Amino acid sequence: MPSITEPKLISGNANLPLAKAIARRMSIHRGVSTGLVDARIERFNDGEIFVEVFENVRGEDMFIIQSTSNPANDNLMELLIMSDALRRSSAARITAVIPYFGYARQDRRTKARTPISAKLVANMLVEAGIERVLTLDLHAAQIQGFFDIPVDNLYASPIFALDIKAHFAGRMNDLMVISPDVGGVARARELAKRINAPLAIVDKRREKPGEIAEMTVIGDVTGKTCLIVDDICDTAGTLCKAAEVLIENGASEVHSYITHGVLSGPAVERITKSVMKSLVITDSIEAPDAVKAAPNIRIVPTAPMFAQAILNIWNGTSVSSLFETETLDPIYEGTFKL
Repeated sequence: MPSITEPKLISGNANLPLAKAIARRMSIHRGVSTGLVDARIERFNDGEIFVEVFENVRGEDMFIIQSTSNPANDNLMELLIMSDALRRSSAARITAVIPYFGYARQDRRTKARTPISAKLVANMLVEAGIERVLTLDLHAAQIQGFFDIPVDNLYASPIFALDIKAHFAGRMNDLMVISPDVGGVARARELAKRINAPLAIVDKRREKPGEIAEMTVIGDVTGKTCLIVDDICDTAGTLCKAAEVLIENGASEVHSYITHGVLSGPAVERITKSVMKSLVITDSIEAPDAVKAAPNIRIVPTAPMFAQAILNIWNGTSVSSLFETETLDPIYEGTFKL
């Protein structure tokens, strides 16, 4: 049954452009003007974060839009403190919309005496008063089980499928989806099924973190236009090396579709100089000027999907319907036309 309260959006500093785009999209979907709740987020001289909300939120259905991207600790603290401020202001429900969930790569103990930081972050979010989480392409699906509250994990593959069908029209039979490691096969297979393309794997072996000893292509990529699919691109070392190995094994072109463009350190320079024709990322993390200026990096929007997901949560209707291309197609109508 639809709620009688209005959905209200509030944003931290992590990705204001995305938050404003979501608000615009919600206004279009509803035909009612939706803006961001007026608030200020300040830092004291010692770096402490202070939040003040200027609008009445008592009894309201609140959605905090905040990626926990770089600087991860500052953005995470902003999210926690905003939630505490809203809870103490008697908000009816607080949903954290976290397009990029930081610390997700620390989802298990890989060695003795190491933390499971993703679980710690989950505990902190719940303790701060958050009652629901909406995120995009979690690094590990089992992180949903770290929470004792509902977690809606959206997928970028339907958006990528729409982009691929627009940009590779007439060449769909030449496409092959590539998983850059064995662990990402399920994600790559999902996109391959959506575009009806075959699947191959680049098997990598590491001597130690950050260094790749050997890469082997499992599958025949000769003459294929290869699409590498992954959830996170950080320094881009593995991605660029995989592209080189694919070309060496006979691929005609290599493109990459990565959900979260962390792109730290030398990543942009590596991608610009690599054999990849294009890297497509989402706007889950606000892109710096260097990324926007890179000639072979494109950014696809997630605001239409997040806006609809927020409205579905507010209305109490299905979020999983957004996993289907048929559902997203009208939401993204005109976005991917060449």
